[in-house]
Amino acid sequence: MSKGPLRLPSTAFLKEDPSDDALFYRPARLVTHIDDMAINALTARYAELIWPGSTVLDLMSSWVSHLPPDLTLREVIGHGMNADELAANPRLSRWFVQDLNRDAELPLESASIDAVLVCVGVQYLQRPVEVFAEVRRILRPGGLVIVSYSNRCFPTKAIAAWLDLDMKGRAALIRGYLEGAGFSDVSIQVLADGRHGDPLVAVEGSA
Repeated sequence: MSKGPLRLPSTAFLKEDPSDDALFYRPARLVTHIDDMAINALTARYAELIWPGSTVLDLMSSWVSHLPPDLTLREVIGHGMNADELAANPRLSRWFVQDLNRDAELPLESASIDAVLVCVGVQYLQRPVEVFAEVRRILRPGGLVIVSYSNRCFPTKAIAAWLDLDMKGRAALIRGYLEGAGFSDVSIQVLADGRHGDPLVAVEGSA
């Protein structure tokens, strides 16, 4: 059950650069946003949690999904802001472009997805509880959402609240998003502690 709305001031979701996000994401950026050690830790976590034959939504994706190469999936649906990046992602069965800050409604059937992944993109959401309520709607009962983040971002496009918080505070913020959207069994997993590379934390919840 939902624990109620996340109570943050409206200014928490402002960005330094308020211009149309589509303009910022128009150039394709075929780069990775976390280092190899963090990527390997995330891939290993996906291997632990995602069952073979699952249908997966890679939300806020790019040209790479960090899924285990030997994990056979029924379908991997991609979402992002740049068509060229998504077209270059070999793991995606199909994909769509959508600005979630303008339209939080996902064009997918209810209870049709087994796992939703959000890798290093949550910091840009200005309507996060609405988006995660949609994520919960499309997940099958018991389905998982895995939201991972590091200490990197495009600071002009990250929300003010994100920039004001440390790594622990960001985990609590995401927990608030998920619980506000009705997720249960929300947990926080430190996948890479940052001592020898990029830190990486996953906040996970069940529909």
